[in-house]
Amino acid sequence: MQAGPPPVPGQPPAYPGMPPAVGQPPAQPMHPMYAAPPFQAPTFGQPPNASGHPVGAVFLGLFASVIVSLLYSGLTLATYKEQSLTTAHTLYLAHALVNGATVGCLVGLVGHRSIGAHVSGAVIAALGAFFGFTNAVPLIIAESQSPSAIGDMMEADPFIPAKAWWNNEIDGGVDWFSPLGLLLAAAAAWGLAYLIGRTRRQV
Repeated sequence: MQAGPPPVPGQPPAYPGMPPAVGQPPAQPMHPMYAAPPFQAPTFGQPPNASGHPVGAVFLGLFASVIVSLLYSGLTLATYKEQSLTTAHTLYLAHALVNGATVGCLVGLVGHRSIGAHVSGAVIAALGAFFGFTNAVPLIIAESQSPSAIGDMMEADPFIPAKAWWNNEIDGGVDWFSPLGLLLAAAAAWGLAYLIGRTRRQV
C-alpha cells in the first residue's frame, strides 16, 4: 500500500477571505444568510389594495337622504300656511341642495372612487328631493282635513302627491322648479362624491 502524498509543511488551511494556497483550488465564498420577509396573511372578503366600501356608502347615503327628506316634510307641514309660492320654491330647492350635498359627502368619504357608488348617490339624492315633497302632501291633507282623508285620497287618486309636485298651482302647467330640484340634488351628490372620493383615495 502506498501512502498518499505528504502534506505540504507550513501550509495553513484555507479560510474565507484568505488567498488560496499554492496548488489548491480557490475557497468558495460564504454568502451571508438573509432573513425572509415576514409572512402577511391574506385579507378575506376584500381584494388587495381595495379602497372604499361602495355598498356601505350607498346604504349610508340612503339613510341620510331619508332623514333629510323627513325633516323637509316636517318643515313643510309646519309652515305651509304661511308659505308663499316663492318661499315654497326656495325651500324645495334648498332641500334638494342639502339632500344632494349630504349624500355626496357621505358617499365620497365611504365609497371613495367607486363610480357605481357616485351614480347611486346621485339617484338617491334625486329621489330624496322628490319624496321629501310628495310625503308632505298626505301630511298636509291629514292636518287640514282629517287622517281618514288620506285613505280617501288613495282610493280616488293615489298619484295626487306626484301631480302636486309636477303641476304649477297657478296655471296648472308644468312647475319647472320641480325637475330643477332633482337635477340640483343629483349634481350636488355626484360632484361632491367625485371630489371627496378622489381626495380620499390619494391620501
